[in-house]
Parts: sequence; structure tokens; C-alpha cells
Amino acid sequence: MWYNGLLDLSAWQLVLVVLAMTHVTIVSVTLYLHRHSAHNSLDLHPVLSHFFRFWLWLTTAQNTKEWTAIHRKHHATCETEEDPHSPVVKGLKKVLSEGAELYRDAATPETLERYGQRTPEDWVERNVYSRHRMSGIALMAVLNLALFGVNGIWIWAVQMMWIPFWAAGVINGIGHYFGYRNFECADNARNISPWGLIVGGEELHNNHHTYPNSAKLSRRWYEVDIGWGYIRLFQFFKLAKPKGYRPIAHRVPGKLDMDVETVQAIANNRFDIMRQYRKRVLEPVLRQQKTVMEEDIKPLYRRARKLLSREVTLIQPRDQKQLDSLLERNAVLRQIYDKSHELQALWRRRGVKPQDKLHALAQWCREAEESGIRYLEDFAAHLKSYALRPA
Repeated sequence: MWYNGLLDLSAWQLVLVVLAMTHVTIVSVTLYLHRHSAHNSLDLHPVLSHFFRFWLWLTTAQNTKEWTAIHRKHHATCETEEDPHSPVVKGLKKVLSEGAELYRDAATPETLERYGQRTPEDWVERNVYSRHRMSGIALMAVLNLALFGVNGIWIWAVQMMWIPFWAAGVINGIGHYFGYRNFECADNARNISPWGLIVGGEELHNNHHTYPNSAKLSRRWYEVDIGWGYIRLFQFFKLAKPKGYRPIAHRVPGKLDMDVETVQAIANNRFDIMRQYRKRVLEPVLRQQKTVMEEDIKPLYRRARKLLSREVTLIQPRDQKQLDSLLERNAVLRQIYDKSHELQALWRRRGVKPQDKLHALAQWCREAEESGIRYLEDFAAHLKSYALRPA
């Protein structure tokens, strides 16, 4: 019988079974808790949604409202003392080793009330998943023992450690400490790996913090978001509907006139715009200026490449001192650095009429075109070609 077959599985077969089961848990977290519940970037069919809730009850004892509220608070207070699990504030070691404890500490009534809106409050949530949270993982232990015999003990232990280690520890810890950045968002989020295979695509953490309401976490051609692959599969069977995954701005070849739509398109695509500024202006000008730099500041060249485009609130005092020294002695670098911050200031202004923003952007472009810096002049033309993508 199949039951006896499960008891006779080899060690490698058991490992594959465990990987399959924990992978379902990862998919449940990234699709249901994260993209669907916390960010509302994905609609799930009730059948799929209920399955994910049931599986998470069995394998994590996680409450949807708590997870959602804590994650929303993380985004709202990222890298501050209020952030539930910032390694920048609390230290990487603490987040890695005490990730689950930090979640429990953050689940205060105030946090749930403020950030836990629009989460399930049906009968099964109130009377089963919330009231009997630990019963799920206890039932999972019984099932594992019944199906796998004594091996069920370590299988259950792995299941219980899987999410605290990968999600609470690796993503919340390493994802804000090591890795590469496609975009200079206002916090320290980083892409751990361009191949989001192990943690369902959550490895692309910088991409997510830049565009938190996107159901798709990959942004570059070489990046893989396996969670997005599952979304497309479920979409084919009409079990899921992604929202907000396409850029809402695009370039129109030959467009040379600016209008209010141009301003809206640039503001909505601002992180990509600044990435383009780094590639089209900062880096080529820096390479050009390296040939005329004084010998004593040439060692700063490699650091300058990152610092010139770095989010200013994330620059350490020592790095800021080096950057200031470089800019004081190179007027061209100072000019393109100042222009980048002037451009960012345009969409950070609040309560400004669209026409006034259009006037400010037009003024920025005129100054860029009159700068005498070819790369800056070309970028001004590049900005004018942006428009909102048709719905």
C-alpha cells in the first residue's frame, strides 16, 4: 500500500518530500500573506486562498492579520526604531537568530489595529486559525508521524524552522544588509540573489521595496521570480489575477514636448528614471573625469561610482566626508550630482499643482541643455520622451 511505501522511503526520497512540503509553505507565504494580503497586489480565488491559509495553519501557526500588520508596519517605518525587524537598527545577529521572537514582540494590539485592516475575519479565522493556532502544527506533527514513522519527528522540526529561518531571518536580515541594489529606494533593502528560487522570489528584496505594490518582483532580464511563475500558472487556470505588475510609464520615440502627463509618468517611474540617470550621466561623466582627476583623489574613483547615486540618508559619515572632498575639487561632478538631487526634489514636493511641477521640470531640462555636459543634455531629451502607458 502507499502508506507502507511512505514508511520505506530512502533518505534522499525523504529529503525531496521535505523540500516539496516546505516549498509549498514558501509559496503560501509569498503569494498569500505577502503579495495578496499585505500589499493587495494579487487577487486569489477563494479556493486557493483557503488552501494557503489552511497550509500555513498546519506548518507555521501564522495568523494572517498579525503577519500582514507587522509587514505593513515594516514598510511604513523601515530602518527606524519603530521597524519590527530592521538589522540596520537592531543588528544583523539579532534579526537572524531571533526573527520569530521579533515578530511576536511586534504583534501588539495597536499594530494590529492600525496595520491589520482588510484581512480575513470569517468564522474559520475566528474559531479555528486564531483561537486554536497551535492545534495546526500539532496536527501536522501527528500526520508526519503517521505517514513517515520516526522520520516524522525531524521532518516536522524542519517544517517548523523553515519560515523563521528563511523569511524572518534571511529575508528580513540579509535582505537589508548584503546584496546588490537595482534602485536607490529610501531604505537599505537589497537583492540577495537575482534568482529568486529558494524563497519564492523574495530574494529580490530591493526590487520589492522599490515597487511594493507590484505582484512581480523581478525587474531585470536576468532576474527570476519563481513566485511570479506560479502566479502566471494560477492565472491560466483563473485562480489568480495580478495587479500593478506592469510599469505605468513608457517612452514614446520621437516625443520632444513636455506636458503634465510627462511629469506624472516620470514621477510614477522615478526609481527607474534615477537608475537611467546613473547609467546615462553619472557613470560616463565619472569615467570621463577620472582622466583629469588629481592623483591624490583618484583612489576615490571606485567608491565615488556608488556614492554619487546612493540614497543620501544611507550614506555613512565617513563616506559623506570622502564624497564632499571629491565634489569640492571637481566642478563637473558637483554639477551632475546637484542636478540629480534637483530632479528627485521635483517629485518629492507635496501640495504642488501639476502645472507648477511641469514648469519646474521644464526649467530643469533647460538648465541641463545649457550645461555644456553632453550626457546631461542627452538625458534632458530622454526625459521628454516619457508618457503614461495606456490602461
